[in-house]
Amino acid sequence: MTRLHAAWIGAGLFAIAAVFAVPIGMEAESLLATENDPVAIADRALATSFDHTVAAREIEEALAANDSDLAKSFVELAHERGVAVSPVLAERVKIAVEKANSASAHAESFARGFITGEPDNVVGLAGTTLGDLFVFGDIRDAVREGSRYVSGEKVDELVLGLAVVGIAVTAGTYATFGAGTPARVGLSMAKVARKTGRLSAGMAGWIGRSLREVIDWSALRRAGGSLADPAAAVRGARAAVKVEKADDLVKLVSDVGRVQNRAGTRAALDGLKLAEGPREMARVAKLAEKKGGKTRAILKTLGRGAIILSVATFNLASWILGAILTLFGLVSSAKSGVERLTQRGIDRRKARERERYLAMVGSRA
Repeated sequence: MTRLHAAWIGAGLFAIAAVFAVPIGMEAESLLATENDPVAIADRALATSFDHTVAAREIEEALAANDSDLAKSFVELAHERGVAVSPVLAERVKIAVEKANSASAHAESFARGFITGEPDNVVGLAGTTLGDLFVFGDIRDAVREGSRYVSGEKVDELVLGLAVVGIAVTAGTYATFGAGTPARVGLSMAKVARKTGRLSAGMAGWIGRSLREVIDWSALRRAGGSLADPAAAVRGARAAVKVEKADDLVKLVSDVGRVQNRAGTRAALDGLKLAEGPREMARVAKLAEKKGGKTRAILKTLGRGAIILSVATFNLASWILGAILTLFGLVSSAKSGVERLTQRGIDRRKARERERYLAMVGSRA
């Protein structure tokens, strides 16, 4: 096999490889471009995973679980993506939502959430949040967990720490945050998530480490039983909370509050269960800012794939590099083939000229 043949065979093989590698590389480049855009990530994933069958199944399951909020979220998502939902099913969702929002269903749940801080539905969560906004809920949790902490009993330090920080926030320790801001609401959501087992292990670990830096636990222990008195609880919280080290925690709970404000309380809890740290919670907040009430349906359908690429960045970069190398091989092989073909033509022309020259010299002799 001549070098010319080898070059053209190589070019042919690289051309075949490019047919497969280049589209994959272009897709990988497109994916990498959306790495920090959870909305684009979710839209791309939904394009291949959300259809009429999925929508109908998820709505039916939500209704069976008496979760009208989630069922409504799926109806809204289906409408946005142009996925048909049968009128009968849509009517069932409408009736379920109206029933869940009835005054008789609200009163008892709201009171239970306000008093105990352990809600069993979204209305109870509203009661819990209201209690925290008026410091009552945080003081209740601080007294309950604080008494155990002082006596050496088993204590949930996350609930205690969040309650103490909540008292400090509501009392104005952070001058830029007032009652009703995302930070204040986010603290309540984090406590509820912890109490109801909806806080991911990664998020719980991060909050725990943050609270160890933010709170002076020795000062909190010295405060002891004084937490039972509202005024003393405020003073104790101010003494125990290290304001200068709370920025990261405040940012996290602010993101939780943003999700709650745009997509609802249950969406915020779903986000805390899914996110493994503050960066992922910030992505959930970006998604909620854009998608609103459809956020729950998106998180339920895609899981973590709603906020992070399902393929590792390293793999995407490898695909792009593979496409580049394939194109480089194709161009190099084609260039080598053209050069060798051209050189062969030149050599043949020179050989013919030499033959004519020798023939001419021979005839003269």
